Amino acid sequence: MSIGLATSETRFGGLCPATYSDDKGRVKHVLPSAKADSTNVPAGNSLFSDLSEPSIRAMNEIAQVCRRPKGAIMFYEGDPALGVYLLYEGRANVVTVDSEGKTLILKVALPGDALGVNSVFAETLQAATVETVEPCRFAFIAREDFLEFLQEHSDACLYFARRLGQDCQCAYDVVRSMIGPVSRRLARFLVACCGSGRENKRTIRAQLFLTHEAIAQRIGCSRETVSRVLSSFKRRGVAELAGTTLLVHDRAALESLSLS
Repeated sequence: MSIGLATSETRFGGLCPATYSDDKGRVKHVLPSAKADSTNVPAGNSLFSDLSEPSIRAMNEIAQVCRRPKGAIMFYEGDPALGVYLLYEGRANVVTVDSEGKTLILKVALPGDALGVNSVFAETLQAATVETVEPCRFAFIAREDFLEFLQEHSDACLYFARRLGQDCQCAYDVVRSMIGPVSRRLARFLVACCGSGRENKRTIRAQLFLTHEAIAQRIGCSRETVSRVLSSFKRRGVAELAGTTLLVHDRAALESLSLS
């Protein structure tokens, strides 16, 4: 399967999709440039353990596996939904920009996530921009191939329907996370981050590879406000951010703040 690739400048201010003009002067949208990778995902890969081996083999036949460096754009908000992107390795921010030009991080995509599925199903333009926050390896499956694949493999149809439902739930959570005082929003976000942490001497340690700016984009406020509220949490002995490590000293107090 041939997939056209073209160079795209990574930029966030205008969120402009990569374009080119054909021989009739019509503007066409194209995929961002990516380095092709001939390695398929093996049938036993844990990311797709819910899929049957025949489905994984069929998926490998129609997927083009690519790599993108840190800070690259996989696709832009407003791009045509040319297909779906299955993230194999790395992390990427799913972001949008509000009417005031403020960037909001809707989700941090992790290995196993399927990106662009909702727009393919709804036959709409891409609803968000996806930017890599570390080197990523992913598979692109063209829209027509993807829909035909789902028609022929019922287990894959159910798998991606579940993924779509999870994305819907994530969107609801994002909306809820932006309601109320910033201290409540930040506390709720930090409580969610505790789930991946480890407790040692009553302190929970979790890796949080987000700057104050990125956290602000997650909860819908300014970087300065995040810094100020984090300082307040630290003074009260509740939680602090030391580099990339989140230290929660009093989880009960943090949970109380997330509800107040």
